[in-house]
Amino acid sequence: MRVFALLFLLLLLFPLFSLAARERGKPTAAGAAQSSAASTREVLGDFEKILDLWRDGSYEELYRRTSGGKESEETLARKLSDAPRRPACCWEKMQEAEVSLKGERKAVVRARLGFEGSIPGTQFLTKSIKLQKEGDIWTISQSDLLSLADYSKKRRMYRYVPAQQK
Repeated sequence: MRVFALLFLLLLLFPLFSLAARERGKPTAAGAAQSSAASTREVLGDFEKILDLWRDGSYEELYRRTSGGKESEETLARKLSDAPRRPACCWEKMQEAEVSLKGERKAVVRARLGFEGSIPGTQFLTKSIKLQKEGDIWTISQSDLLSLADYSKKRRMYRYVPAQQK
């Protein structure tokens, strides 16, 4: 009789043990949130590194952090060095940054970015930038980088027209 009672008890408890074992293998909500926060920090860190490399003129390393595009390393370096603006320093470089993860390999950073250029002072621009993960680093497309630099083939031409006296 004891054997049947013990067998009956095991049959009742078996589904509970298997359910608990399955749940242990699944990521918890807290674990997923920590993973998401780590990914967000990683994306922001790599984007900030891209801006720092550009500001410092480390175009060879910056080229390794770009994706897509047809520009060679030398051409991209020349365009970025001749561009009308470059990232500002320190706290003005990136503010109010928000990361939206679009899977494991794609993310969008929306931030208020500060730039220095031909106009004295810091010019701010709020923009969304797409990043993608290649290997273990996040990269930016060459076209997004050149749009941040405000580089275009059509140069703005200004003409001085003296004021007319009446």
